[in-house]
Amino acid sequence: MANIVMYTTASCPFCMNAERLLLNKGVKNINKIRVDLESELRLEMMEKTGHRTVPQIYIDERYIGGFEELRALDLAGKLEPLLAS
Repeated sequence: MANIVMYTTASCPFCMNAERLLLNKGVKNINKIRVDLESELRLEMMEKTGHRTVPQIYIDERYIGGFEELRALDLAGKLEPLLAS
């Protein structure tokens, strides 16, 4: 199973939807980085992704984007192969 890293906050509905989608696909562990707890982690996220909003998702080392991009991969049938790697 792929390694999932998700920059997130505690109360983000898009983060919750992304987590739910991944769990429904069989992902057992998501490495959640809470950017609302440490401001330097948000800066790190912004430097890496160029985005301020959460979630920001990586599957293995591949940058996916946010929930909308994750959902689009799923609808296109491309998410499961990434998760299986």
